[in-house]
Amino acid sequence: MSDGKPLIVGLGGTMTANSSSERVLRHVLSACEASGAKTLCFDGQALDVPMYGYGTPRTAKAAALIDGLRAADGIIIASPGYHGTVSGLIKNALDYVEDMSRDARPYFEGRAVGLISVAAGWQATGTTLATLRSIVHALRGWPTPMAVTVNSVMPVFGDDGTVSDATLAKQLDVLAGQVVGFARMRALDDLASAVSAAETQEG
Repeated sequence: MSDGKPLIVGLGGTMTANSSSERVLRHVLSACEASGAKTLCFDGQALDVPMYGYGTPRTAKAAALIDGLRAADGIIIASPGYHGTVSGLIKNALDYVEDMSRDARPYFEGRAVGLISVAAGWQATGTTLATLRSIVHALRGWPTPMAVTVNSVMPVFGDDGTVSDATLAKQLDVLAGQVVGFARMRALDDLASAVSAAETQEG
């Protein structure tokens, strides 16, 4: 965050362009930008990478995904709910985070992660969200207090494809604010630790 703007990386969508989960993800990333953050979006097409294999050669898409996540100060994940859980596309993308296991900041260490589940029915949104939380905990990330479930059967999008439901828009904006706010607080904490270490060395 050398320029003072945290980088928020979004993962989400399906292989169908402009899917409900992708539209919701882009709304949140726009809200992050409005809060002064930089954003990077990996939609369904960008996440179309080979099935994860430990030690196998990485395609350009897979390498770009990991490079983006390594640089992230905060992360947003928007998954469709398929048969009661996260989609294979999203799970496979998250499996690639194993490539970050030996980084100075391994996995999602020290990063806030905003979670969104989108499904055709409330039951699947809840189980999908629970799975996302479990995955993020396993990856050492910090799920934000606000998480959002979206029932795509409800009329939440306008004719132009953007989020039209005021309550949903507010929830998504709160989630964005928490991810960006945490990233800024973590940056300040890291700066204070660096200053303290420097002063200790000088003393």
